[in-house]
Amino acid sequence: MKPRHKRFALIGAGLATLAVAAGLVLAAFQKNLVFFFTPTQIANKEAPQGRSFRIGGLVEGGSVKRQQDGVTVRFIVTDTAKSVPVEFRGSLPDLFREGRGVVAQGKLGADGTFRADEVLAKHDEKYMPPEAKAAVDQAQKAAKTVIQ
Repeated sequence: MKPRHKRFALIGAGLATLAVAAGLVLAAFQKNLVFFFTPTQIANKEAPQGRSFRIGGLVEGGSVKRQQDGVTVRFIVTDTAKSVPVEFRGSLPDLFREGRGVVAQGKLGADGTFRADEVLAKHDEKYMPPEAKAAVDQAQKAAKTVIQ
């Protein structure tokens, strides 16, 4: 084989290896990619079924109910326009309160209940996840438009 052909073969093998590596990285990235949805988007059926995603908004006042097993908690997340029931098994963050911002990660059940694997609460009075804040602001603007 001529040196020129060897060089082309090495370049081709290098490109093939690079393509396989890029494919594996993209596949791993796709599996770990988690999108954020608001309660309004979930009500409009924009959220994926059977796939993990995040929901954010405010914990509705009076909605937190602890179950008999002592581990399961049910509450409602709202963006002031729509609400979604959430079920979580585990210990909630210390800052979790009614009327405060929350982001939960999990899957939406066939019954419309969001089954959370993880619940995150805001860390101070001024903080709210940007996506949740935008969703609440948008829902409030829409509610004002409907009222007028």
